[in-house]
Amino acid sequence: MFDKERLDQIQQSKKDWEDKVLNKTLEKFPERQDEFQTGSGDKIERLYTPEDIQGINYDEEIGYPGQYPYTRGAQPTMYRGRLWTMRMYAGFATAEESNKRYKYLIEQGSKGLSVAFDLPTQIGYDSDHSLSAGEVGKVGVAIDSLADMEILFDGIPLDKVSTSMTINAPASVLLAMYIAVAEKQGVSADKLRGTIQNDILKEYIARGTYIFPTEPSMRLITDIFEYCSESVPKWNTISISGYHIREAGSTAAQEVGFTLADGIAYVDAAIEAGLDVDAFAPRLSFFFNAHNDLLEEVAKFRAARRLWAKIMKERFEAKSEKSMRLKFHTQTGGSTLTAQQPDNNIVRVAIQTLAAVLGGTQSLHTNSKDEALALPTEDSVRIALRTQQIVAHESGVTNTVDPLAGSYYIEAKTKAIEEEAMKYIEKIDELGGAPKAIDLGYIQQEIMDSAYDYQREVESEKRIVVGVNKYKSEEEPPTGLLKVDPAVEELQKKKLQELKSKRDNEEVNNRLEALRKACNSKENVMPYIIEAVKAYGTLGEICGVMREVFGEYQQSVRI
Repeated sequence: MFDKERLDQIQQSKKDWEDKVLNKTLEKFPERQDEFQTGSGDKIERLYTPEDIQGINYDEEIGYPGQYPYTRGAQPTMYRGRLWTMRMYAGFATAEESNKRYKYLIEQGSKGLSVAFDLPTQIGYDSDHSLSAGEVGKVGVAIDSLADMEILFDGIPLDKVSTSMTINAPASVLLAMYIAVAEKQGVSADKLRGTIQNDILKEYIARGTYIFPTEPSMRLITDIFEYCSESVPKWNTISISGYHIREAGSTAAQEVGFTLADGIAYVDAAIEAGLDVDAFAPRLSFFFNAHNDLLEEVAKFRAARRLWAKIMKERFEAKSEKSMRLKFHTQTGGSTLTAQQPDNNIVRVAIQTLAAVLGGTQSLHTNSKDEALALPTEDSVRIALRTQQIVAHESGVTNTVDPLAGSYYIEAKTKAIEEEAMKYIEKIDELGGAPKAIDLGYIQQEIMDSAYDYQREVESEKRIVVGVNKYKSEEEPPTGLLKVDPAVEELQKKKLQELKSKRDNEEVNNRLEALRKACNSKENVMPYIIEAVKAYGTLGEICGVMREVFGEYQQSVRI
């Protein structure tokens, strides 16, 4: 970006500045610490100049928004054309309660729904299963059958909203329920817009709500790819999630590297299943975390876009521009929220919102201030949504595309994260790909090491967390927190009993048997799951059939 003669001049002028200005200042006013670091622990230089970006080719590595390699954004006009989708993650107790919250959020200006499911739903058990005891409706909404899904979206036109569903192991079943609800509303599947998380690899890595072994899990994912490419073309079939990898303790570069390695595994599996890369790749989406180090996070998002574009073009020889364009949802960092002085979380979320927007996100969910303590109340959810709206309409950062581009620090950091992430991808390739690296425990160990380093820094006060290890104050116990009524579990059990007494159980058994045969064959299972759902087969019954055929995953223990 600069010729050698000009770089030599800059190098000399920097040295002059250090000798004549900087050193005198340092003698009188030493810096606060010997070394400054990013949120990921990487060293930050005092000053960045053109020297730090001399190896960057503007046309090939930065370019223009909406154009390969998409460093500056997925769309040419970004937020000058349309703002990001403002999603609020919600779901608790029963479908009836969650439906009320969704309608409230829409009234407050939310443009997309994001469904949180309870733990039994996430691991494919009905509310009356013995392992569901004490967890029904606690961390999300309980969905046992199509009947619950009908209530969840009652009065919400599915051709008018975009819905994201945070569900992985039983993703095929919940997507089938959504399609069936839309059909009952008179909305054809080709009009549905939204995203299903459907990312099982990160469950093995960081979160733990898996059901089946890796091979059948990958089959279910590619079956969804194939089915949706033909029948639900506007649906994003997977949200490849770095979010939970970061929540488990990874660095920014690890979040990018491990997430894109998972993405490579999904593309490999789909191609191996006979799908054309340009038929399914445009519907892949990603899900990233936004942490507190604003500038590092902006660089992370830009690096992820550029690296994925190169991977799709060079490794998979994709021809469609849409296949190379990384689109992503962002959620502010749940692990950064503190139970101490929870009002401080409003400030943290505002910084993280800015990072996501300056980094070019396509949709955003802002956490609420009380989420380190409980599920969020309506008041705290409204503040979180208003944070997005204020950034969108009052901050000015949406008025130009990629406003931090050209910053010596941002460009240098973008390049550094890209290079470090690529090293992780190359290491995972050496181990045989993401599924193999997971089975070996490599990815999990890398994340655990980073999490340990971070916690040591907090405990030694090398890293300051306001209200936790510095600037502490006496606090009254929190009040007004949202609590899920334990009676929800009994209510769900009663609804299940009534459903099973009223439905055509012979028809349910026939549909489940057809699904069993499909699982034992090489047929796409999605049509069979949809038919079982329409007959009001329950989530637990459908997942139970797949458990019997596919088995269950056993996490390897690394000593």
